[in-house]
Amino acid sequence: MKYFISAGEPSGDLHASELIAAIMHTDKSAEIAFLGGDLMAAAAGCEPVIHYREMAFMGFSEVLRHLPQIASNMKRARKAIDDFSPDVLVLVDYPSFNLKLAAYARKHGTRVAYYISPKVWAWKEWRVKEIRRLVDRMCCILPFEPAFYRDRHNYEATYVGNPSVKEVDERLARASSREEFIRRHNLPDRPIIALVPGSRRSEIKNNLQIMEAAAAMYPDYMPVVAAAPGIDLSYYGYYLTPGIPLVSDDTFELMHHAEVALVTSGTATLECALIGTPQVVCYRANGIKLSYKIMEKLLKISYVSLPNLISGKKIIPEMLVHMCTPKLVGRELGNILPGRPGHDNQLEGYREMRAILGTNDAPATAAGIIHQLANRKQQ
Repeated sequence: MKYFISAGEPSGDLHASELIAAIMHTDKSAEIAFLGGDLMAAAAGCEPVIHYREMAFMGFSEVLRHLPQIASNMKRARKAIDDFSPDVLVLVDYPSFNLKLAAYARKHGTRVAYYISPKVWAWKEWRVKEIRRLVDRMCCILPFEPAFYRDRHNYEATYVGNPSVKEVDERLARASSREEFIRRHNLPDRPIIALVPGSRRSEIKNNLQIMEAAAAMYPDYMPVVAAAPGIDLSYYGYYLTPGIPLVSDDTFELMHHAEVALVTSGTATLECALIGTPQVVCYRANGIKLSYKIMEKLLKISYVSLPNLISGKKIIPEMLVHMCTPKLVGRELGNILPGRPGHDNQLEGYREMRAILGTNDAPATAAGIIHQLANRKQQ
């Protein structure tokens, strides 16, 4: 059967590549076409119709500047669906583009599955109306999402497991020793505070100086910055004291070998929790109290970090907007250092979170659901 898969950003490329491998294991005659990246290309054995580098536009101003490119991408994607004639269209997050593609596919009789739900439980809940109309099967990777869809919108979704659990465990199994990590990055042999300020320039600008200042309150520890792919190392120099070490393209092992971490909210918070490194979430934005109040009104959730959302309670401190100051972040950081009360409390919270996530093989479970959906079209 034929599967057309659409992923529009790097994280989607990773998760979709594992889904492709699982589909090809489930359906030995599977044919794949896709929008995505290099990892999907390696799994599928063919090149993308459109690479996500041509699609990943974030924020209002960036989208506005690239409207002609976005329109061109949609035209190319629709033509590819027409030419390929898939049995099922599989969407991976990226809702602003993918739901429009789903509308086109459904109009032409193609069934639609979603792997990794858009975060409609946090904001833009109005998208659920489109999802109900366009998506035949929703495969969720956060355990609270099916109840959200069922209880609030009378729509059935399935929790298939969280792919990060398996991904993290596999990476931990092949991680280098601390000695090798320190040698590889030419670091002194001192206990580490990992500073993970995000992958966007605005996040680095808003958060890195606060992280460094908070870490400086504990001189027995060495702050080390996780440098994101695609960001020139010279950019960090605008916001760092000279001499603070940077580690490029090795955030996972930096968090693994650190005693504690300061992490900008995002997928990294879940990875850090699964690794087992205590953390404080930092998200400064423009730092004014009004922004915090606006964010509270827009977001329909009690927490912003994935570990807290999954657990349904606060297991890691979230220092957001005007509360993200060196003094306040430093105080929370001190509470999770080894030997402090918050350290063991957070590790216990991580164990509870893992139990909630379960051990399902998310790509394999989703592949089975998607294969059944493709079969329904052929029957």
